[in-house]
Amino acid sequence: MTPQTYCLFRRGWLALLVLSCSLSIAVRAQEHTAEEVPVRAPLIVGAYAQGSIIMAHTPAIRHLVTSHPTGFELNFQRQTTGAAPWHGWYKYPKVGVAFIYYDFHNPILGHALAVSPYINKSFSHGPRHDLSFRLGTGLAYLTNPYNRETNHKNNMASSAFNATLQFRLEYDYALTPHLGLLAGLGLNHFSNGATTKPNLGANLPTLVLGLNYHEFRAAPRVNVSAPAPADLGQTFYNVSTSLGYKQRSESDRQKYLVHSITAAVGRRVNRKSNLVAGAEGFYDKSLKAQLKDTTRAGIKQPDVKKAGVFVGHELLFGRLAFVSHVGIYVYNPYKSATFYYERLGLKYQFTNVAFGAVDLKIHRGAADVVEFRIGARL
Repeated sequence: MTPQTYCLFRRGWLALLVLSCSLSIAVRAQEHTAEEVPVRAPLIVGAYAQGSIIMAHTPAIRHLVTSHPTGFELNFQRQTTGAAPWHGWYKYPKVGVAFIYYDFHNPILGHALAVSPYINKSFSHGPRHDLSFRLGTGLAYLTNPYNRETNHKNNMASSAFNATLQFRLEYDYALTPHLGLLAGLGLNHFSNGATTKPNLGANLPTLVLGLNYHEFRAAPRVNVSAPAPADLGQTFYNVSTSLGYKQRSESDRQKYLVHSITAAVGRRVNRKSNLVAGAEGFYDKSLKAQLKDTTRAGIKQPDVKKAGVFVGHELLFGRLAFVSHVGIYVYNPYKSATFYYERLGLKYQFTNVAFGAVDLKIHRGAADVVEFRIGARL
């Protein structure tokens, strides 16, 4: 894998801790109006074995590429039926949650436990087959993280709790009306988003083989001609604030607070998308510590506060949105990183006004900080 590709996978983790949002979507997906026919979403239960290799995406982890991890997954998913308008807009995807166990077969790396909500989009569906792509993100617990005294060779992960990201192409073939054989090819990724260092992350290309139990395959669908959303073409305004923390280096074990405030304007341009633009300010306390170490005594230190402007996109799934931004620093006296930044995250609209988000702020493909955000839509 090229460094650019690895960076892309590494960014994706930010969808990470909004697990409850994904689960809420699965529940809200079954809501219906008085004019619609109530339809219960069919349940699918899967049990899969997984076999992986550890990808040496950087020479620094080659000493860990000595085994072939194996795992087991149990998942529960619902087939959307059209009870919410966005089901039809996305051609009736499945939503679910997976429980995953991994044995790295390496005493330095240990074992992993993960919980991952996901969405599964079908590309080709027939009476006896289903070809689909799955994207999931969640929380993982690694049993043997980096420890300077007892486990200093594990530079993949320095914290027990990490985010996990899954990409997978799946093919389900009907053996019986209720039982399906599933084969898949995917990638599992573990990372803490540079909250603690070292954090080179783990990439596991994975083969999957297992069985699915289908409550019934032919899912009833209602509301096929779902109307356009009521806010299509409308302008909205967001104000928000975020907090995060980061470790500056392996030698400095202290965690530093990172704070931001944001004001944005947006517009819903179609059923699936919002476009947004805004301005924001940042204050990163780790930069003060960095200046203290690198500036000679008596020399005036530059301001570490930053301000930027950004444009972005929100991909909508009901109340949940996948957020992607790119911004430029317009006030940046202390040039500690690139002149531009990116952000990927998950945002959930709890009410018509209040929302929350978890974002990953990035500089040139490297994680800078995980932001926990609250805000209001006006």
